[in-house]
Amino acid sequence: METEKDKPDALIVGAGPAGLMAAEVLSGAGLSVLVAESMPSPGRKLLMAGKSGLNLTREAEGFHEAYGELAPALRTALDAFGPAEVRAWAEGLGQTLFTGSTGRVFPVVMKASPLLRAWLARLEGQGVELRRRCRFVGWEAGAVLLEDNGALQRLRPEITVLAAGGASWRRLGSDGSWAAAFRADSLAPFAPANAGLRVDWSHHMAARFGDPVKGCALLAGGERSRGEFVISARGLEGGGIYAVSRAVRGGAPLSIDLAPDLSEAEVRARLSRSRGKASLSNHLRKSLSLDPARLALLQEFGRPLPDDLAPLVKALPVRHAGLRPLDEAISTAGGLKFAALDEGLMLKDRPGTFAAGEMLDWEAPTGGYLLTACFATGRHAALAALDWRAGQATQESAVP
Repeated sequence: METEKDKPDALIVGAGPAGLMAAEVLSGAGLSVLVAESMPSPGRKLLMAGKSGLNLTREAEGFHEAYGELAPALRTALDAFGPAEVRAWAEGLGQTLFTGSTGRVFPVVMKASPLLRAWLARLEGQGVELRRRCRFVGWEAGAVLLEDNGALQRLRPEITVLAAGGASWRRLGSDGSWAAAFRADSLAPFAPANAGLRVDWSHHMAARFGDPVKGCALLAGGERSRGEFVISARGLEGGGIYAVSRAVRGGAPLSIDLAPDLSEAEVRARLSRSRGKASLSNHLRKSLSLDPARLALLQEFGRPLPDDLAPLVKALPVRHAGLRPLDEAISTAGGLKFAALDEGLMLKDRPGTFAAGEMLDWEAPTGGYLLTACFATGRHAALAALDWRAGQATQESAVP
């Protein structure tokens, strides 16, 4: 059954952070806005991210550098809506925030649900319609095709903002199915970002599964991470690993500095001290303050241990089988190329259609960078859409 309902001024595809931000800007400007969400409820990935503490943004020097080579449109979006603006926006929704020792910004309540409830209430107050179980299918004869609870619907909004997410965490709605509607040359292949590493452990490591690894530095390519990670039955996971996953995915070898606050010479000097009757493990523990997790990694990846352990302690090579699968990754690399968009994030071959959020071809580490860019690109696309709409109206009025 096919239907076509009264068209809204703006259609937003996806009720995640980017889509909801676009809806806020457009409805705040007086447009009628319909948000189409494929899942039964909005913001599912946002809520999942908030389970361990909703890291909204990060107050850090070199904030932009975390994104690698920035496309001009992404840089413009982040310049206009960076950490300070994210803080002010969240506080405007009644959230009390705090900044951790590493510059990460969280709500005091830590959870995402209070912020999401306040945000949805604001959008409802601005007249935004949220339609659940409504999936973007593509286009036909200039109309946007939606599968709305099993019925095919054609809409012709003045503005469409696509914020359909990446291709990880299918169960939360980010399945990348939207890519089928685009030409292959406008897409960069999807790849896992912020993903754990697969490691085929020896049986000796079972006792360490679940142990956190602290006090290390991870090195891959030009990336260096002092973040913590965890030894799991499947491999290595956690923020420290995620920070170097882009370099590892690109083929860079990964190594661990087990004593990052000591030079190789200092490590060698400490290890040269007489150990008496102590075992090698006890000698390493006492001389370098290595805990059981780091000692286990040294044994796992370093055997047979050489006589001179200092180089190995400072650069322990990690044998692994690559990143965890795409659907297990926190975020996605690849997606819609910036070359297919103008600087307002409008599709060059489809005027009036804009894109935002994780479906764009960018990536960044966890730690507030992901959410900030989703907010920023959703806002940037919406503001550009308003400018485009105003320009269209001006052209029409100039026609005799």
